[in-house]
Amino acid sequence: MSPVRAADSQPLGRRRARAAFRAGAGILPFGIYITVFLAVPAVAVMVGAFRSPSGHWTWQNISIATHGVYAHGFVMSIELSLLTSVVPGVLGVVVANAVLTSRGRVLRRIVSSASGVFAQFGGVPLAFLFIATLGTTGLVTDWMKALGFDPWNHGFDLYTFFGVALVYTYFQLPLMVLVITPALEGLRPAWREAASGLGARSWGYWRHVGGPVLFPSFLGGVLLLFATSLSAYATAEVLTSGSIPLTSIQIGSFLNGNVIAGQQNVGKALGLGLMVVIAVVMVLYGMVQRRASRWSR
Repeated sequence: MSPVRAADSQPLGRRRARAAFRAGAGILPFGIYITVFLAVPAVAVMVGAFRSPSGHWTWQNISIATHGVYAHGFVMSIELSLLTSVVPGVLGVVVANAVLTSRGRVLRRIVSSASGVFAQFGGVPLAFLFIATLGTTGLVTDWMKALGFDPWNHGFDLYTFFGVALVYTYFQLPLMVLVITPALEGLRPAWREAASGLGARSWGYWRHVGGPVLFPSFLGGVLLLFATSLSAYATAEVLTSGSIPLTSIQIGSFLNGNVIAGQQNVGKALGLGLMVVIAVVMVLYGMVQRRASRWSR
């Protein structure tokens, strides 16, 4: 009997089971990775947020994490994330559109490659870069002093809330360029031609055609930037040494052992709060991405 006939003679259920096993075997390593490095830690954080140091179930950790300085930390984190998502989001759309409408293919490749590099550059190296550039004795600061203008004497401070926002913009802006470029490329030239034929100028096209089509993708990019900024830690910690009460820095303080007696699991409660906020943002991101995908079909 030939192999083909032998396979055809097998029960349909067995063949389906084999096909399902082959399909599942390909994603098994990814499933193991997600389970070990995402699901298990998330469950541990959720359980620990409701446990006392003695092992009893309690709401005290949640109560502490949602009051006082920790509640202020959530407010500051959300404000910083909003600022460093909306502003770089708008600038990212402007930069990406300017590059796409230019005639230089080399410029597009350079911007695309540079955005891919800068979007991944963060943490301690990024903080050191800005300290060495715009710090009190930074290179650019010294150049500006030589020209007779000291930015530090005119309200500029790299180690404050807006200083951290400036540093975050360094990697948020190129990330938005990467995210929004495919959406801009999806705007069909025929739409602009049709709008122009009906008498619409550039502003009219963007207000009635390009803007509404692009808005879901823009909103999805802003939500992605929001989640990225909310979870950032090392850059703000190095710049401010914890002087800004961001939730990520407060969690890091608990992990470093700076724990008050009886509050060992408050850090897990703070982590649970960030997980909830990021989960809501990611759900919204998925919804707007599905909406945006309709226009790219």
